[in-house]
Amino acid sequence: MKDLLLKLDKQLLKIVSDSGRLASQLGFQAYLVGGPVRDLILKHPKVDLDITVEGNGIHLAEKFSALQRGSKLVRYPAFKTATVRLSDGSMVDFATARKETYSKGGAFPKVVPSHMTDDLFRRDFTINALAIAINPESWGKILDPFGGVPDVRAQRLRVLHEKSFLDDPTRILRLARFKARLGFKVERKTLTILKEAVKAGALDTIKPQRYKKEFDKILKEQKHQDAIQCLKRWNAYIRR
Repeated sequence: MKDLLLKLDKQLLKIVSDSGRLASQLGFQAYLVGGPVRDLILKHPKVDLDITVEGNGIHLAEKFSALQRGSKLVRYPAFKTATVRLSDGSMVDFATARKETYSKGGAFPKVVPSHMTDDLFRRDFTINALAIAINPESWGKILDPFGGVPDVRAQRLRVLHEKSFLDDPTRILRLARFKARLGFKVERKTLTILKEAVKAGALDTIKPQRYKKEFDKILKEQKHQDAIQCLKRWNAYIRR
């Protein structure tokens, strides 16, 4: 696990190491987070790059973009994130480590800067609540406060807390998508929490455009029919 970052494709490894050095120069701590970490554990060298910073993610993105010829930077100040599109069309996402609070189910969260443990806790499933430090002085250190690594190895999908699907019901669609893509099993308690959320009307709190956006992601999956069948079994399939 110590050398997990070295499993990255050569080009991606350079982007990650350059970002880590820039973060150190700025006095930030940066991490590769979420799905990319999961995919590296699953031995997939080609991953999307999501970098989260204990500091200012947008500022790091600006510094990184300035060094990349032909790159384009898009900032999302409300969410404290930015995306750098490189000249070859690939993208690198940068974010400020943040904490989320929900005023009501299905609403967009209010975000405030925070530390990595809070940032990982706001994620959908434990297998995506993982981070690897990319600064030179802490290179390769894994953060796994919620048991995501054992869940990846056990091929298990598990939410982080009991209000997960109520806070963000689109996670129900994401669960179906990841189950179909990865072939993982849904942990029994997570399935119980999901069914209770559906019975409580959680899906009714999602605006149609948000449901459609998540459903469109399902349709892009190779095994999208499997995901749709999951939604139907969970009474979470809505025709809109």
